[in-house]
Amino acid sequence: MTPRLQLLLSVLAAGLLYIPACFSSSWAAVGTGATVFVIMLAIIDWLRCPALSQMDVNRKVGRVLSVGARNPITIEYRWKGRSSWQAELHDEPPHPGTFDGLPAVVPLVPGRWLKLAYHFTPARRGNVTFQSIHWRARSPWGFWQLHWLIPLPMTTKVYPDVQAIRGVELLARQNRLAESGVRMTRLHGKGSAFDRLREYRREDEFRSIDWKASARQESLIAREYTIEKNQTIVLVLDSGRSMCHAEGVATHFDRALNSALLLAYTALRQGDHVGLLACSSKVQASIPPVRGLRSIDTLIRNIYDIEPEYTSTDYQLMVDELRRRYRKRALVVVLTYALDDVHLEQMARQFRRLRSPHLVICAFLSPESLVKQADSVPQTDQQAFEIAAAADLLQGHRKTLRDLTAMGLFAIEATPETLTSQLISRYLEVKARSLI
Repeated sequence: MTPRLQLLLSVLAAGLLYIPACFSSSWAAVGTGATVFVIMLAIIDWLRCPALSQMDVNRKVGRVLSVGARNPITIEYRWKGRSSWQAELHDEPPHPGTFDGLPAVVPLVPGRWLKLAYHFTPARRGNVTFQSIHWRARSPWGFWQLHWLIPLPMTTKVYPDVQAIRGVELLARQNRLAESGVRMTRLHGKGSAFDRLREYRREDEFRSIDWKASARQESLIAREYTIEKNQTIVLVLDSGRSMCHAEGVATHFDRALNSALLLAYTALRQGDHVGLLACSSKVQASIPPVRGLRSIDTLIRNIYDIEPEYTSTDYQLMVDELRRRYRKRALVVVLTYALDDVHLEQMARQFRRLRSPHLVICAFLSPESLVKQADSVPQTDQQAFEIAAAADLLQGHRKTLRDLTAMGLFAIEATPETLTSQLISRYLEVKARSLI
């Protein structure tokens, strides 16, 4: 509890009455009486202040939060006093992160449970803890500022962006995946697993005709194939120094992890097995292949707290572990970021070893800062030199990606915004062409 300006001004006004006492002694008694009166009012106001025991508070937080997304937090409170009040409420969300809707001025109604909702955007995955709830209010006559601190520690988990997974699931159920940028590929009838015989249709290919069955039925009969399921998809996350770079709040690793989980969800929905490997200078996480939509929770629980390390990634170790753990043919999707041409050449030299027996997709986050600089208009000679250097670096980078494609590796370069849609589109294309 601290005195407010109103109390200090009242005491000052009472003290000013002592100035005339220099000319008339009767004013001294007036000044003393006014001062005593103000002090008595302040004491009575202090005695009328409510106690902390008259407040009940609860905080409701989701079982898990999504990194980089606005997560709703609800505070429920009940005022057990006799009269209505107004107070300012503030919470202590975890750091680092941002929030909106706090502090807030809320009504205190006797005997009623009320709610306040705000949104918290965590900037880091892992376990986080909410701390105390703070209340601030004025005394009944406004002489005092009341401060209440209610300890309410609460620990929860911050996962990768699971809200995006729910969004993709909703679009998939409504057959609207194209709205998220995914290029839909017609899967039915293009696989290699025989499904059934049916009457030939005008849009069918001639090679799908079963001539023996057609001769028996005396009409054209076509074979229908389905996309094979139970195939293995291995997601490989580079968790070394290059993935520590941050564009805005999220690091490259966070963005790659979000895209990997969305691709995993799509593959599990198609009936495939999904495994995961995260590697820097050592193997940070290895999850054997799982199957079924519910397995997405298993993947998230095992990788939600992995952070990139400021060490050089051992790509030879990464490839050796993949070859040791996955001996049968699988679709290997590597998500990484190339710092420069030398770094890219180092990765390409190792990834070439995966071509047998695996099919490899190398997804590179594009260097946004270089792209922006190369597309800018120079104003000085020095800026022109910097733009030319950026364009030269990009040209060398893209040439190496073309070389990777020529070697039989699928190479993708995408911005963080388009990485997910490009990965899912390429996965559906691989499935439709029966390349695994």
